[in-house]
Amino acid sequence: MDYKHSPVMLNESIEALDIKPDGVYLDLTLGRGGHSSEILKKLSTGKLICFDKDEQAIIESEPRLSKINNNYVLVHADYMNIKDVLEKHGIKSVDGILADIGVSSPQIDDFARGFSYSKDARLDMRMNQKQKLDAHFIVNNWSEVELVEIFRYYADVMLPQRVAKGIISNRPIDTTLQLVNIIRESLPAAIVRKKNPAKAVFQALRIAVNQELDALKKLVNYAPKILNKNGVLAIITFHSIEDRIVKRKFGTFIKDDTGKLPIIVSKEWTVKTKTPSRNEIENNNRSRTAKLRVLKRRKD
Repeated sequence: MDYKHSPVMLNESIEALDIKPDGVYLDLTLGRGGHSSEILKKLSTGKLICFDKDEQAIIESEPRLSKINNNYVLVHADYMNIKDVLEKHGIKSVDGILADIGVSSPQIDDFARGFSYSKDARLDMRMNQKQKLDAHFIVNNWSEVELVEIFRYYADVMLPQRVAKGIISNRPIDTTLQLVNIIRESLPAAIVRKKNPAKAVFQALRIAVNQELDALKKLVNYAPKILNKNGVLAIITFHSIEDRIVKRKFGTFIKDDTGKLPIIVSKEWTVKTKTPSRNEIENNNRSRTAKLRVLKRRKD
């Protein structure tokens, strides 16, 4: 598939990374190479390590990147395993890290992948097609308590207990539209009329299938440790739960815990937050909830 979708907050991300031609950079969510392409264009002797757990993204990005230069390495891996991958490649520190968190537009648009609640397909939602756990297993095997927990913690699912009970009483459930109908039938008509309740349920299932929040927590705890002087960690999020994890962790780097006056401002770290331009939101609806948080190390 020749995918032409524009990456979210491209200019803001590249500007935030402040790329050095001889630097080492990580794109932890390669997708179809939109961000990576722009990073690669700015490298002369530097190196770019591109991660993606979706093998299809690796396959489709290779031709695009190879036309620019060969200063890149493609890694089929979850960025949860960032430490192991860097050790394998002999990299101890980097100048910049970019992560665009969540599902990609090509994954949503490929209905066979089971991410969409608007077209019928087998329940799947795996970013890594080689992993065993998928949405079909969760929907048909997890307990009511487990389902309610992810509905509450991973998304703003309305009346999560009713949705969980509806799922369990209608098993087996094989396809996306089967699940959508069960969700709608489990809730009062007033809620269904207000907004599509399937959106939040599908979000929760997708996050659970791909262990997205566990990976993000590991990232924000580990990545700052490997930044060089003036190194940058830039993370784009689309949901409040993801953004909250990033915001809280970044805040710990500049927070004054002494409780005394005068307040001491960190001289080692700076934090900035950016949102999409009005023009980008008008041209790319997916960007409307995006938020870019940038952590920069100012000294060793």
